[in-house]
Amino acid sequence: MVTIDEELDKAVQGAFTRPIPKSAGAQMRYLVRQHQGSTRRVAELLGISQRTVERYVKDQIKKPRPALADRLEREVRVRWQPQVRARAKQAAATTGGIMIDVQARFGYTAAPDSTDDARVRHLTLALPPGHAARLFQAQEAGLTDDQLRQIAAEALGEVYFRDSGRRAHGLEVELTDLLDLEFEL
Repeated sequence: MVTIDEELDKAVQGAFTRPIPKSAGAQMRYLVRQHQGSTRRVAELLGISQRTVERYVKDQIKKPRPALADRLEREVRVRWQPQVRARAKQAAATTGGIMIDVQARFGYTAAPDSTDDARVRHLTLALPPGHAARLFQAQEAGLTDDQLRQIAAEALGEVYFRDSGRRAHGLEVELTDLLDLEFEL
């Protein structure tokens, strides 16, 4: 299932100026540096022994199990280039906004007997900086994916379905059956 949190992270990662380290040893060394040289904290983070971390750091082990490789890459990606990440979020939240490409079933609370039955729509549109800022703030606050989904639905409702407040004032948009979602800065 597509999560809004992961897609927001992917959008920010598009601003990276350097690729993340490729080898398991380089990734492990990076995590150890990020944790002030503590192999114990990295071991707890990844769910492996401290000795295993030390062996990766010294390149005594080269190829991790697939599950560990995924966790390792995810943890490195989350911490990679924090200043670039912060600048990209700041730019999206203040000047640039964010592009959203979504395919989902949209439901409505509208007048009885209206033709606004829920149906699948594919939308690609620019969310203004205010909506981008709200999404990033909610993500940083640790809101659940359902809460992030509601914020995205409100943003889509405001920008697309209500044309920034110019039409359909009583329309409530609900994002259900999220089929595909992609953000781009």
